[in-house]
Amino acid sequence: MPKAHLVGGGIAALSAAAFLIRDAGFAGGDIHLYEGQDDVGGSLDAGGTPETGYTMRGGRMFEAQFRCTYDLLSGIPSLDDPSKSATQDILDSHEESPWDDPARLVRAGGEICDGHAMGFSERHRLELVKCLATPERLLDGKRITDCFDEGFFTTDFWYMWCTTFAFEPWHSAIEFRRYLKRFVHLFPEFETMSGIYRTRYNQYDSIVRPLTAWLLEQGVHLHTGHRVADLAFRHGPGTSVERIHFTGAQDDIPVNDDDLVFVTNGSMTADSVLGSHTAPPEDPDTSLSPDSFLLWHRIARGREDFGNPAVFDLHAGESTWESFTVTAKDPAFLDWMEKFTGRPTGRGGLLTLTDSPWLLTVVVNRQPVYQQQPEGVSVWWGYGLFPDKPGTFVKKPMRECSGAEILQEVLQHLALDPDTAEKIAGTSTVIPCLMPYITSQFLARGHGDRPQVVPKGSTNLAFIGQYAEVPDDVVFTVEYSVRTAWTAVAQLLDLDRQPPAVYKGHHDPHVLAQALHTMHRK
Repeated sequence: MPKAHLVGGGIAALSAAAFLIRDAGFAGGDIHLYEGQDDVGGSLDAGGTPETGYTMRGGRMFEAQFRCTYDLLSGIPSLDDPSKSATQDILDSHEESPWDDPARLVRAGGEICDGHAMGFSERHRLELVKCLATPERLLDGKRITDCFDEGFFTTDFWYMWCTTFAFEPWHSAIEFRRYLKRFVHLFPEFETMSGIYRTRYNQYDSIVRPLTAWLLEQGVHLHTGHRVADLAFRHGPGTSVERIHFTGAQDDIPVNDDDLVFVTNGSMTADSVLGSHTAPPEDPDTSLSPDSFLLWHRIARGREDFGNPAVFDLHAGESTWESFTVTAKDPAFLDWMEKFTGRPTGRGGLLTLTDSPWLLTVVVNRQPVYQQQPEGVSVWWGYGLFPDKPGTFVKKPMRECSGAEILQEVLQHLALDPDTAEKIAGTSTVIPCLMPYITSQFLARGHGDRPQVVPKGSTNLAFIGQYAEVPDDVVFTVEYSVRTAWTAVAQLLDLDRQPPAVYKGHHDPHVLAQALHTMHRK
């Protein structure tokens, strides 16, 4: 029987394994997944303890049109109730605790800004329409700053957009345009974030753990601590992998003619570094390509159809930001946020401090955030888009700050009274995380820099994950990784069951009319 070899252990590879079983009839025992780390899940991670502090590099958001993800997870039992699917658990969680954000933007001194009007000038509206109307190929190599004047980047719309999706002004105009098209249906309620869905717990507990459990039940082999170093290809017409090489002591694996190889090329959380409550993260060495990109570099040499990894991993200065996870033994911060926003814990959505040089954003999700989180412990999370700038109150770059100093900066921007701030600081543990490649998939690029899911002439190789090319859909989403996995399985095996089409609200006149009305609000 043919075997499937999955390189990488993130959500793309886990999804590909599930689609191979569900749609292609593979036996789980014929599927082998190789992950260099000690655990699977990739960027959908969550760790730590209530005693030492929880850690979570990021938190992914969902919306109603994540068609591939919901389709996949509809067959995976949820973590809490096996009679209910993981998809139903996400939908139930949204129904039980939807976001209704009354404090999306906060100015200096804790002043809530009304972002309803977006802050557009007529020029900005015309620039947005022009960006949407420009064919994608004409935006090759262009940055967002090439399409908008400087004033656009001080509008309330930009503050909300960039901190919701993690865009920087120098990022790709192509990706910005795709996001405008993909999420235009969210425009009318963008300042309240009511169209955003979240998983019940962090994504590791709500998605990775139940999906991994299901795969193990099917007999899938998950080989952690196995880092793939290179692939050998057969001579002759077409592109066909014949051998997998590993680093370390693992033996090479031959790949038969009818076997399949799925490669996750690159990782947005490569070389992430944790700090502590009392110390900042150590600076990672970004002078060389991280291990997760090296395989892509090696196999792309001399193969134009395999993309250009150097576009994404040689500009860490343009793709770095820093997150932090707060573990609190006292509900003081949650209580303060409820009074400040007028919303129960978990209903408030994102809160961005627009006058912060780090452009800080914090979010208090519904508790518990971890399935095993004990009573009396709360977890909240935040990040800064500009970790190289000195803070307002802590006079040094965010990347040089301990967790305690980051918390100090947040609390002073929110203008908490000294007694409450002292209580929060004294009962919280903050773990920062510096991520040098977290928005590398957003860097300015051109046509062909990302390989097609199944490159031209490939007989048994597919690329999956954030650095494979899927027209119309948007990177930095779980949906994108799942879509690449489904596309790879369906194309390599020529299956009738194909991924559902990407939702295109910009083709709906009603959606467009609502978006235009939103852009002209006063």
